[in-house]
Amino acid sequence: MGTESIESSFLSMFALISFFIFLLVSKYSHKLKDGALLDEDFLKPQAFHETPVTRSGGIACFISICFFCLIYYLLYSEILYDYLLISASMFFIGFLDDLKIRINPLKRLFLMILLLGIIINFLPIKLSNIDIPFLTTLMKIDIFSTFFVLLCFLFIINGSNLIDGFNGLLTINLIIINVILTFINLNSGFNEFSLILISQIIILLSFLLFNFPTAKIFLGDSGAYLMGSLLALNIIITNNLNPNISSFFFCTLLFYLFFEVFFSFIRKIWQKKSPVHPDNLHLHMLSYYKISSIFGNNRGNFLNSLLINLIYLILILPGLYFIDNPILSRYWFFSLLIIYLIIYLRLYRLIKN
Repeated sequence: MGTESIESSFLSMFALISFFIFLLVSKYSHKLKDGALLDEDFLKPQAFHETPVTRSGGIACFISICFFCLIYYLLYSEILYDYLLISASMFFIGFLDDLKIRINPLKRLFLMILLLGIIINFLPIKLSNIDIPFLTTLMKIDIFSTFFVLLCFLFIINGSNLIDGFNGLLTINLIIINVILTFINLNSGFNEFSLILISQIIILLSFLLFNFPTAKIFLGDSGAYLMGSLLALNIIITNNLNPNISSFFFCTLLFYLFFEVFFSFIRKIWQKKSPVHPDNLHLHMLSYYKISSIFGNNRGNFLNSLLINLIYLILILPGLYFIDNPILSRYWFFSLLIIYLIIYLRLYRLIKN
């Protein structure tokens, strides 16, 4: 049996395993710790559901990742230390919140920085392909390199958690990005790494079956942190494996997750709010208010996710045509930030009026 046949069989088996993991978790997780995982807070700013839903998607994602790493080891005799360590640490931080063990946002951020800093230095995880001259020089300094990689993780993880409020919004976004990364790595002949990416797409699709269009399960903070951290690692590895691709192309892929965090932070400071506490003025919430006024709350939830991700896909696809051109990729990235601001301000004025 050829290598491709073995990998196809492996992925088919993993897809079946992943589906049943999500099925079992969605069915029985509400019993864990007397329903501690049930999201029954309908008054918080980011709540858009009307019935209790279990926040156990992170559990199923983590178990699926562990199963994948085990099968990958049996197939290639290689332990994926980076994926296992990052998965476990980020899942743990988010799972505490899912269990309603309240931790001050600043303390949670500190714990995240501490664990990520240790893992980044221990493995180590580095960015070796940056087409910005002054950063290329600075990245040779170990402390700055660690700090920069840490920032990449923090922006993507917190961006993932920030937009995880509607059925399918984060999941579809992660699927789009990972599909593009898979396409890039398959074209470059990195089949083993592509297998890792495809496994994550399978996990996300399995979750989507139980979350979209009607939610039977939420990712929770554990799932958002977990899958966001894996995306950050996927981006870094793809960037390092493909030095011909402009690093600004990867910025284009992540512009929505990155700028949602950055813009929200600046906006809350401008509005004299705490930048670490949630509110209901994020882009995906403003678009939901507009869509739900036309289609109703139930349909507005999943239609909002579809619309945002459709616009996102349309905006990033042109970047594939100049993927290896640093100048055009840079201009397109900053153009996307301007487009984001225009859309946001337009929606904000409509909702305000």
